[in-house]
Amino acid sequence: QVQLVESGGGLVQAGGSLRLSCAASGRTFSLYTMHWFRQAPGKEREFVSAISGSGVNTYYADSVKGRFTISRDNAKNTVYLQMNTLKPEDTATYYCAADPLRTTQARLIDYWGQGTRVTVSS
Repeated sequence: QVQLVESGGGLVQAGGSLRLSCAASGRTFSLYTMHWFRQAPGKEREFVSAISGSGVNTYYADSVKGRFTISRDNAKNTVYLQMNTLKPEDTATYYCAADPLRTTQARLIDYWGQGTRVTVSS
């Protein structure tokens, strides 16, 4: 069982930055690929980024590549999402997710956080 708690969301102007954090419980954090998904009102939950258990491999959706950076600190059981050059279309609830395997499909994820809201004003 893995419990995930996100923090760091908020309101920011277009072009600004935010850093999301996700703290995980459990002693097997490094065994999980950690993901970030997001869901805008009226839209499906979509993949944003993922990072392998070791932190060596990272993956990004095309829409955020070059602007967002995922990282993890296994000693702190925490994964981060640094979001730069934010756009209004980045507005969504951002969810941290854990799964033994990397996936871009939300339906396949084992564990979810409660989400943190990000609003980017134009």
